Amino acid sequence: MITNRLHHGAANTMERVQAQLLAGKILSGLLGFCIGDALGVPVEFSPRSQLQKIPVTGMQGYGTHNQPPGTWSDESSLMFCVADALCWQDVQSDALLDETANLLSRWYEGQVWTPHGQRFDIGFTTAKAIAHLREGISPQLSGETEEMSNGNGSLVRTLPFVFFHHLLPFPELLDRIHKISQITHAHPRSQMACGFYVSIAIDLLRGYDPKIAYLQGIARIEPFYWHPPYNDQLSQFQNIIGGNLAELSQAEIHSGGYTVHTLEAVLWCLLNSSSYTETVLKAVNLGESTDTIAALAGGLAGLYYGVKDIPADWMQKIARFYDILALSERLAKKILS
Repeated sequence: MITNRLHHGAANTMERVQAQLLAGKILSGLLGFCIGDALGVPVEFSPRSQLQKIPVTGMQGYGTHNQPPGTWSDESSLMFCVADALCWQDVQSDALLDETANLLSRWYEGQVWTPHGQRFDIGFTTAKAIAHLREGISPQLSGETEEMSNGNGSLVRTLPFVFFHHLLPFPELLDRIHKISQITHAHPRSQMACGFYVSIAIDLLRGYDPKIAYLQGIARIEPFYWHPPYNDQLSQFQNIIGGNLAELSQAEIHSGGYTVHTLEAVLWCLLNSSSYTETVLKAVNLGESTDTIAALAGGLAGLYYGVKDIPADWMQKIARFYDILALSERLAKKILS
């Protein structure tokens, strides 16, 4: 009986250690993402030429959206909604789509995952899709399908799927990522951008050097896009799948809202930096879609460099830090259940 109790106690201890380690990795990604977002919020839409003269060097406030320092935008809100939905619904279940749609609608109304109790920013395509959801349209039919709807609004929601990569075969994980994108951005190109991002992020989470993770991520996912409806979109991703993205000059990197350009900018910043801080500041100072690019780059850098590499004073200023910590712990518990 004593032996049984010892084994049971050891098992409980091991489970707690596993949960803490996983929660730490999740927190690195989620915090890395929203801190990058918060760095970009005050200078969103600022031209690159302006930020080259007066670059962002730390956490500041007000500016474009008149928000206090540490305020994250709709990018983090949308990502947190998906992470929250994954705490309640199995990643393989279509109920995840309904839960995500519900949380997106509630966020739109200011009820969940706002930094200070109200929403202050939203992309046009995302807003249109959420309007469809609020009208009762299914999340499988709510997204925009036109070529001009390939903004980066679904790309920002994909990070939480990285933590489920070991629980189901990659083709199934990719299918879930595509379906979550389709809630707002249903064009194949937007789905593919989400897939590329997660595939690369998986190897960053595993501890591979960013350059190796980039190449391995491309090699893993590219074959899935050799068939319709994706194959005729591959030409749009040539800068990425060519494997030499890091060698492009800054002038060749565009930082607007187009999802492919956003993904290129995010990976370029990661591949040409050697720390979390360098990655996100490089991303912010590209200008234009500063919050989005810094958030996505920060998520990847957070996965690779860890919380220890994120400046403590930035973390201290971030809105709802303890809610983000609790979300990381809930998500870890769900994954290990």
